[in-house]
Amino acid sequence: MTTFRATRADGEAILQAFAPRMGRRYANGRNTDRGPGAHKAVSVLSPYIRRRLVLEQDTVALALATHGPEEADKFVQEVIWRGYFKGWLERRPQVWHSYRAGLEADLSTLDRDRRLRRDVERATDGQTGLACFDAWAAELRETGYLHNHARMWFASIWIFTLGLPWRLGADFFYRHLLDGDAASNTLGWRWVAGLHTRGKPYPAEAQNIAAFTAGRFAPRPSDLAEVTQGLETTEPDGLPPVLPLRAISDPDPGRPTALLITDEDCRVEDFDLAALEIRTTATLSGSHLRSVLPVSDLVTRFEAEALADAARRLDANAVSMQAADPAALAKWAVAAGATQIATPYVTQGPLRDWLDQAAPALARAGIALCEWRRDWDTAIWPHATAGFFKVRQNIPRILKQVLA
Repeated sequence: MTTFRATRADGEAILQAFAPRMGRRYANGRNTDRGPGAHKAVSVLSPYIRRRLVLEQDTVALALATHGPEEADKFVQEVIWRGYFKGWLERRPQVWHSYRAGLEADLSTLDRDRRLRRDVERATDGQTGLACFDAWAAELRETGYLHNHARMWFASIWIFTLGLPWRLGADFFYRHLLDGDAASNTLGWRWVAGLHTRGKPYPAEAQNIAAFTAGRFAPRPSDLAEVTQGLETTEPDGLPPVLPLRAISDPDPGRPTALLITDEDCRVEDFDLAALEIRTTATLSGSHLRSVLPVSDLVTRFEAEALADAARRLDANAVSMQAADPAALAKWAVAAGATQIATPYVTQGPLRDWLDQAAPALARAGIALCEWRRDWDTAIWPHATAGFFKVRQNIPRILKQVLA
């Protein structure tokens, strides 16, 4: 069974061990889901990249150095996908807010509708009677991980065969995936539903599942719905307009600083901390914000370990905080005599929402919230305005910008 230890050292060890397989072996084997403990053709680095215990540019640089641009092309594209999704949601934050509002409505319906509640419980408990789907539900709950192909099949079956609300499925994933982030999870489910690339839903097909699960599953075509239309009619006005990237302020070296570490980026040592007058350091746990429903212990434990590992590399006296009362953030900074909080950029998602709620208290206390944005994001996000094709076309330019 795949197990994960949330340290930078463990992530980098996995990265180095997978380097020989980042070329043709990855390209040829990446689509096959061999099941728990047998995910050897894929890197399983996503929980580490999600928290930047391992950096995307380091991963891509190693793949190119080991295999060259032609053989590493597919692996490099897959690493860049996560940056594309993050940038896309940064440019369309309305989609995140719509998801949260829709989920709240779906959960309210779930409370009232006994039949829907029964059907959702059967799906999340792996009791639908469809062997492949039930196995994936169990693997997700027990390990916090699913092969990417299995995620697509699962979401398609959830939406089109079981006829369940897509946001409830996305919430189930988000509560259990170690690598879950707001962009990849929300947009991945939207993509399957035909809402991201509008009118092009992803069908789970019996033949495809049989071919790419190494013979573990062989559903009958009649077990699965024929997908002829996505859910695009639920958003008749189409996608919201692309917005400029959110403006940020770099930390001011002349101001006393409170350093904040979140699991959005656990490599804070990469930034120029020596230039700052740091009065206090804190880790901020926020995995519980993913959902109003219980978040997996695997997720919260991985976050806690990642934050503790980040703190050990920076400040043995770092304070541990939880994102609860937003006003507590200002109180922490004021108590240390800080007039600014410095933290790596926090993307659209529940922690960003919480920081926005904390903004009035910070303003009243005269505390500036300053963020560093990584070069990787700066290179990719301007291209993340439509489908992935636009980003893919610009990969040579992106890599030249970040690997120079």
